[in-house]
Amino acid sequence: MSDQATGESKGLLASLTALAATLVAMAHTRLDLLSTDLEEEREHFISQLALALVALFCLGVGVVLGTILLVVAFWDTQRLLVLGVLTGLFLAVGVAAWRYSLHKARTKPRLFAASLTELLKDREQLVSRS
Repeated sequence: MSDQATGESKGLLASLTALAATLVAMAHTRLDLLSTDLEEEREHFISQLALALVALFCLGVGVVLGTILLVVAFWDTQRLLVLGVLTGLFLAVGVAAWRYSLHKARTKPRLFAASLTELLKDREQLVSRS
């Protein structure tokens, strides 16, 4: 009788140990996914900030050059051509960077999307077992 009780307690202890190991592995995987999601979001934010700064710089230079263009418009025609080309170039780069930044902001993936998907799978597996 005591052999049977010892065998059952070892079986229960082994099951609890396996369950604990599974839960720890699941938590580790989820924390790893969360860490990856946070790192991707940080990189996305830095990229967006750099693009915004380039856009603002180019638009600012374009406005300054546009102003100089208007001032010089009544001087020599050579200066007008150079300032016009530079103004157009800086404004085009600024607008392109701004539009690309807006595109990236609109099409970025949801925060923690991979983690949420894995947690949903875990929940579905646990519900299907019970």
